[in-house]
Amino acid sequence: MMARAMIATHPDVKGSVNDALIRCIEDCYSCAQACTACADACLAEDMVAELRQCIRLNLDCADLCTATGSIATRRTGSNEAVIRLTVQACTEACRICAEECERHAAMHEHCRICAESCRRCETACREALDSLA
Repeated sequence: MMARAMIATHPDVKGSVNDALIRCIEDCYSCAQACTACADACLAEDMVAELRQCIRLNLDCADLCTATGSIATRRTGSNEAVIRLTVQACTEACRICAEECERHAAMHEHCRICAESCRRCETACREALDSLA
């Protein structure tokens, strides 16, 4: 992704970027895509009724990841409290979604891939939170 290059050129940033936050932004967008694709794949499964909670958590996680990526990308002004709270919510959504997808991973490859993406994003969010402290 181009997150680092774009944020580094921002007049308020002047080249000084938070690498942990950049990884968080990139992993959030990647996770949003994986969760959206997993929810769609779950809808195509014959056992869709058994995957309702997985679909719900996929969609919640995708929405939070997208919002987190957008909010963390904005560098004009300062809203560290909202960035921190959004990243915290994203961390939790990723953890919960990963746990649910891991329950289905042996039967559905898309759930395994989604769980991996959620865990990667969860880690990136935790590291971003540490960097904001």
